[in-house]
Amino acid sequence: MTNKDFFAALADLECERGISEEVFIDALSGALASAYKKQMYGETGSVEVRMNAEKCTIRFFLKRTVVDDDVEELGDGEIYLKDALEIKKSAKVGDELSEEFVPKDFSRIAAQTAKQVILQKIHETERDNTLSEFSDKEGELMSGLVRKVDMRNVYIELGKGQVEGVMLPLDQVAGEKYEPGRRIKVFVKRVRSGGRNAQVLVSRTVPGLVKRLFEEEVPEIKAGTVVIKSISREPGQRTKMAIASTDPRVDAVGACVGNKGARVNAVVSELGGEKIDIILWSENPLEFIAKALSPATVISVTQLSEKAAVAVVPDDKLSLAIGRNGQNARLAARLTGWKIDVKSQSAAAKLDLDGAAEPDETPEAE
Repeated sequence: MTNKDFFAALADLECERGISEEVFIDALSGALASAYKKQMYGETGSVEVRMNAEKCTIRFFLKRTVVDDDVEELGDGEIYLKDALEIKKSAKVGDELSEEFVPKDFSRIAAQTAKQVILQKIHETERDNTLSEFSDKEGELMSGLVRKVDMRNVYIELGKGQVEGVMLPLDQVAGEKYEPGRRIKVFVKRVRSGGRNAQVLVSRTVPGLVKRLFEEEVPEIKAGTVVIKSISREPGQRTKMAIASTDPRVDAVGACVGNKGARVNAVVSELGGEKIDIILWSENPLEFIAKALSPATVISVTQLSEKAAVAVVPDDKLSLAIGRNGQNARLAARLTGWKIDVKSQSAAAKLDLDGAAEPDETPEAE
């Protein structure tokens, strides 16, 4: 292949693949320089390749630094002054000498190198284009096919299979089985461009997954008439979600539950049976705390200090309010952003807690 044919081929690639000729030339220059430095037995110095598409020329230069003749041993990329003077009469110590040379076996090495670089650049460009498309998917819900599971990670095909979603251990729900061939919905956490392949970090544990699933199932959320205020979650076990309606005619809880529980059940099914408490949000933080402790009945809530309160429940509802291993109270605290101390009515009486807020009613858990 002549130089003219070579540059014509690069121009064709620019039209077909949308990769600029300059990108190929820069990559090829570096790759050819590296290849020919290895070929130049015993020679030291760096090789520079200058490619000119307009003139259809490819020129090679050996670059070395001039050192004094008294130097006992040459370092990499150095040349003695006496030898440099034979190449360039005005050379002096410290100069960088650039000497053009004709490489051996040019056609074979150039062809091999060009093929490798072009294939790599095509792959990198396709990967970057795909990453660019997926960069807008961060924070979104996507459906994927489990491709492979190793000792730690789960690998999921996303989109048209061009991008691999990786689910790290912290993003996997304990007890949830990820079998190859299974289709699941995942939350896109972050797009990662490191390495040879485009990777998207996905999760099944983040609260955002629950939010996106409800947005998919509940038209009122997409329309903005029902707003998700906050979510607290212990993946695979229980979620509490606080919602509010922007339209007094719309029942927020009813919208999320759906006819005969169809909407919330669809989300629960996708989450493998995870329990979901749908809580009606309140501007009054003490009322909100009472609702957040659902399914327990709350007698009163008293503010102790900034962002700290005590909730009083009937004696026989104390264990329900606290939950197994403290889960219900813990999720309520995360949902409201308050530190909540749950006490039985008899214990509160001894502390003379009258209750600063008397909740009207507490919605039951779904």
